[in-house]
Amino acid sequence: MPRRVRVTSSYPPRKRSALLHRISAIVAGELICHKAAVSLIPASMIPALPGRAETFRVLETLVIGTAGGMLFLWAHLPGGLISGAMISVGIAAIAGRQMSLPPVMTQTVLVLLGISLGSLVSRQLIQHVSAYPLTIGLLALATFFSTFGSSFYLQRMHGWDPTSALLAGSPGALSQITMLAAEKGADVAGIAVVQTIRVIILTAALPLLLAVTGVASASPPALFTEVASPTGLAALIAGSIAVALALRLASFPASWMFGAMLASAVLHGAGLVEGGLPNWLRNIALVGIGALIGSRFARIRLSTLRSHVVAGLGSFAIAILISAIFVAVIVLTTNVHFSDIVVAFAPGAMDAMLALALTLHIDPIFVGAHHLARFVFVSVTTPGIVHLFGRPQIDVDD
Repeated sequence: MPRRVRVTSSYPPRKRSALLHRISAIVAGELICHKAAVSLIPASMIPALPGRAETFRVLETLVIGTAGGMLFLWAHLPGGLISGAMISVGIAAIAGRQMSLPPVMTQTVLVLLGISLGSLVSRQLIQHVSAYPLTIGLLALATFFSTFGSSFYLQRMHGWDPTSALLAGSPGALSQITMLAAEKGADVAGIAVVQTIRVIILTAALPLLLAVTGVASASPPALFTEVASPTGLAALIAGSIAVALALRLASFPASWMFGAMLASAVLHGAGLVEGGLPNWLRNIALVGIGALIGSRFARIRLSTLRSHVVAGLGSFAIAILISAIFVAVIVLTTNVHFSDIVVAFAPGAMDAMLALALTLHIDPIFVGAHHLARFVFVSVTTPGIVHLFGRPQIDVDD
């Protein structure tokens, strides 16, 4: 046992003060040593461990998204799981809740969606391959005209500068558009609002439009009659992750979803795997992608949203009107299904549109090829368009 030190009045005041100071130093040193002994985890590992606040935000996002998806599914609304999760999480984010999903969970959701999309591949779904060059060419024209149409509207009606208007009018490739906007000194917040509003409206409205027109059922049939065997599921997951990682190393756009979709399509097309993911796992992925889209509003301030919402709605209307003209031309001149061409030409994000293709039982190969083509077109041409038609770089630097 440690020896007790008793300080009595027999000590002279100067010695007593020195002794008390020494005892205090010893106690403080023991406390410091105790703290150092407790902190055995390297500091570099601490950020990797999710905190209680972050864990609570993720759980709150999942609970709200699941509740919204189940409510829409119970009401037999088309695309219920995606739309319900997206709208409920979006409303919570606008109300001030910090909605978020960690990167690992996001990547898992995208891989599961890719596997499900690839499981739909069959010889019947490749019957329109001959029409791809024509429709992809028309898609490039539609993207070009809708970009300039939306840009013209934003400049004339809302006073946007040319660079910000062009970047806000470019459909898809949001990450590339945002980086280019920051580099050019454009209105990043306004561009994000316009792009996000476009994705939210399309994801919520397209299923309703297709159901009202009778093209797609409000309750689409089950995608799979059987679940893949344990060996088949293991092959699907392992192959999907391997191909996704390879595409990611090659800087391929949307590598997680497209890599999983490609691996799953090859395995199913070659007859190596029969069946797909369990329906409950597919439904989790649909809720996850809906929650992910809705959580985009958490990064936008309410004042910013209010100031740009009218611009976003007007820009969206212009883009949809121009896209509708091209869709009508294709429907009248080709044998492509109306629902396939509508989702393929919808100026929204790839992940959201491919998820809709899955839940509405629409050809994922056709939709995926066109959205990938649009992503490449926007990524390649937008910097040149901004350079030619945007404001000079010297104005931004000044």
